[in-house]
Amino acid sequence: MTWSKPRGRESPPTTRESTEIQPKIYNSYRMGQKPSHHHHEKPTPPPSPTLKDPWRKIVWGDKTRDLQYVQDYEPENNDIKHIRILLYGPVGAGKSSFINSVSSTLRGRTTIPAGASSTTSDKSFTTRYETHKIIKGGGKSKSYYPFIFNDVMGLEKGDGVRVDDIKLALKGHVKEGYKFNPASSLSDGDPGYNPLPSPEDKVHVLVCVLSANAAEIPDSVLKKMAEIRELASDLGIPQMAIGTNIDSACPETAKDLKNVYKSKHLKKKVHDFSASVGIPVNCIFPVKNYCDEIDISDDVDTLILSALRKMIDFGDDFIAKSIEKRSRMSFDLFDIK
Repeated sequence: MTWSKPRGRESPPTTRESTEIQPKIYNSYRMGQKPSHHHHEKPTPPPSPTLKDPWRKIVWGDKTRDLQYVQDYEPENNDIKHIRILLYGPVGAGKSSFINSVSSTLRGRTTIPAGASSTTSDKSFTTRYETHKIIKGGGKSKSYYPFIFNDVMGLEKGDGVRVDDIKLALKGHVKEGYKFNPASSLSDGDPGYNPLPSPEDKVHVLVCVLSANAAEIPDSVLKKMAEIRELASDLGIPQMAIGTNIDSACPETAKDLKNVYKSKHLKKKVHDFSASVGIPVNCIFPVKNYCDEIDISDDVDTLILSALRKMIDFGDDFIAKSIEKRSRMSFDLFDIK
């Protein structure tokens, strides 16, 4: 279509379209402006939800190295045959599902050693203090990996597991099978109280489990978490966190799990977690739990093993320090005598 010139020099356009456009063009010419062609310009594309380079390096497609590391690990001290890893966090964060996912990764098939709810609920599915061992091998040669998980009742707003019970668990005072009572804490003399915990009864690694797809954590729950972390720090227990449900939280990660460390949204989530709970960013590991899969996935396993290896390293370091501390105390007592 040819642009019209000012009226008077040529006869006006005859088509309806030209008639509608002409006054605008005429006014533009009168103002000394050229007609606008903005309707031909392409809109600015939205910014990419992923980064060009991952914000954390991880090797994909080769889980053998980490798997071998986990399979070969043995505690050096004879008094402690297992690293005890305690999982805690808000209700529905995926604590039991993570234990099941670790078992599935290590056994090469989906397993369910820890009961987990299939629905998101505001009430904890776990009600007892249970120890979960991961089977190693099979048949007559069946044994267990040298690390165990303890899953506790979830932290709830006003309800759920009591902070004092988790504090007792850190020190090894909670017996296997103790049923948590949101109304009252465990105390010395109760059937579920262990008065003389061994070094193996005590917690060696404290892991906070948070859902990347959950709403903001209530202040009351954050306060409980801070109390637990403070005591763990006093006891010298190493702490880390895992962020679950990363595929639900981020569409790019749902499409391809390898986008986890390229996702701008998940990077922000990890930094928000760090600011909220006080755990350093390099101690927070995004993972995807097995939930609807019937077969294992190398990418899921890679993230699970990355977090698990760090738990083993932290636990091993803590046990080594504990042994060294006890040795120093023994020497001091010997010197006093």
